[in-house]
Amino acid sequence: MDNIYNLNGRVPIGKALTFGIQHVLAMFVANITPIIILANTVGLDEETCGSLIQNCMIIAGIGTLVQLYPIWRIGSRLPIVMGISFTFLPLAIVIASTQGMGALVGAIIVGGVVEGCLGLFPNKWTKLIPHVVAATVVTAIGFSLLPVGANSFAGGQGSPDFGSSNNWIVGFVTLLACIVTMVFAKGIFRSLSVLVGLIVGYVLSLALGMVDFSGVEETPVAALPTFLPFTPEFHVGSIIAIICIFLVSATETIGDTSALCSSSLDRGVKKKELGASVACDGFVSVVAGLFGCTPITSFSQNVGLAAMTKVVNRFTIAVGVSVLIIAGLFPFVGKILATIPQAVLGGCTIMMFGNILFAGFQMMAKSGFTHRNMIIVSLSLSVGLGFTSVSQMFDIFPEIIKMVFAQNCVAVVFLLAVILNLILPKDTVETVSSQSIQEKQ
Repeated sequence: MDNIYNLNGRVPIGKALTFGIQHVLAMFVANITPIIILANTVGLDEETCGSLIQNCMIIAGIGTLVQLYPIWRIGSRLPIVMGISFTFLPLAIVIASTQGMGALVGAIIVGGVVEGCLGLFPNKWTKLIPHVVAATVVTAIGFSLLPVGANSFAGGQGSPDFGSSNNWIVGFVTLLACIVTMVFAKGIFRSLSVLVGLIVGYVLSLALGMVDFSGVEETPVAALPTFLPFTPEFHVGSIIAIICIFLVSATETIGDTSALCSSSLDRGVKKKELGASVACDGFVSVVAGLFGCTPITSFSQNVGLAAMTKVVNRFTIAVGVSVLIIAGLFPFVGKILATIPQAVLGGCTIMMFGNILFAGFQMMAKSGFTHRNMIIVSLSLSVGLGFTSVSQMFDIFPEIIKMVFAQNCVAVVFLLAVILNLILPKDTVETVSSQSIQEKQ
């Protein structure tokens, strides 16, 4: 059983399923939500929407398996869980609403190839991302996810019962169950803290009448995924816009991969791993486009889960995501999992996102607190987090700039950190703490 804390090695199938299912439950609703929002906004019929949800589950499972067990140079061999990205959602809605779903999937296919090819040549660009830049991006990811956890805790943004007393109660009890299990449980049960919290929160939700089973009876037991539900169309403007978002998504994957290695494997990330993660992002996104889905990326909540539980075994996670693929082949399973209330997921994820923040702080400490690093980190975070919290500031810029940067603090932080790292002189090695001591003397 110690193998669950090791990257490689076999774990009994029953235990692997128990620990692996945590990762699926942590990301399941977030994985299918973007396509649900897109389908409802664009006006796709219910049958098409259901087919796309089914495809999303299968693509997420396949993407994760490729990360765990690479194909050539595609996949990092790290316990990274993949899922449908929220980052592309605003632009996807614009393209699909104005030019149609065919134009959207065409742009995704081309953009995925571009990002995938970028990942195949990590030596050409990873030197732009030293440890301090990666640490800054990881910290930005942690900060950006805190509102996501809070919104889920309150019931999900836009839900009619947002912030209701029931959501507060369920979220708090779920979080408390996670903390109690993590603090007082012994051995392997401590690593199951998120699963325990999910079960406790779900049972409480059932008792409070918060679980909606409507539509489950009408769901077919089994169905094959739909290939090419939309005929790809290729429009230059849409392709360029999507490629810009793919570059943003690549920065998030770089941050997630760095955070995973730092917080869960207690080592730095390798250039080869960074490139392979990005390549998996891109090329699996091509497959996602062929099945009518928006692009796939690494899921930060699962990075936080790995940091909290230290369960990093590839086989264990592979068994877990096999359930996700099965759920795609048997839509009934997916419908049942989709009944987990947002407040339950919020109670579990709020601490996991905090773990990503902590991983960023750890990486900063390893980078050293030099004046140069202080400028890179403080200016990148203050501008990235500050400016994007007042997105109206970007109204004077072209629409493509607004789409990429106005509400994406990770993109702003990454760009600014890279620029500062390139232009600041590198001869300052004195740390802030040592200089402070000297000034006091």
